[in-house]
Amino acid sequence: MASLLLVGSDPASLEGIAQSLAGHRSRFAHSLAEALDVAATEPPLVAVIERRLVTAPGAIRRIPLVRGGTIVLYRSPEDAQPALPQSLLRCTIADLTLPLERHRLATLIQQVEERVRRGGRSDDEHYTPPESDRTV
Repeated sequence: MASLLLVGSDPASLEGIAQSLAGHRSRFAHSLAEALDVAATEPPLVAVIERRLVTAPGAIRRIPLVRGGTIVLYRSPEDAQPALPQSLLRCTIADLTLPLERHRLATLIQQVEERVRRGGRSDDEHYTPPESDRTV
């Protein structure tokens, strides 16, 4: 059971994502600042973050994750946003349209869990990027 951090401005959307990922421990945050606080107490394996909340890659790089963890960005079908800049693409594993790609999200989480398990890492280990990676 993976620990997830769901970050977004719409509580109903976050609840829908959590329900579609039943079987995982989901925690919620409504801003990146709140996500930093929540992740500091228990780093998630996967942080699923609403794309429009991310203004710079440095903001999401500061979120502590379980070693081997990753970040997924999402947007709603109505959000017409331009392509992600390369600096953000390097920080994430996917940029999804939810709820349309909820099955892809579940598959990505499963693959990350398996990757961490094969690497012999425990959920207790967490990774915080070096200071040089935190600011952009």
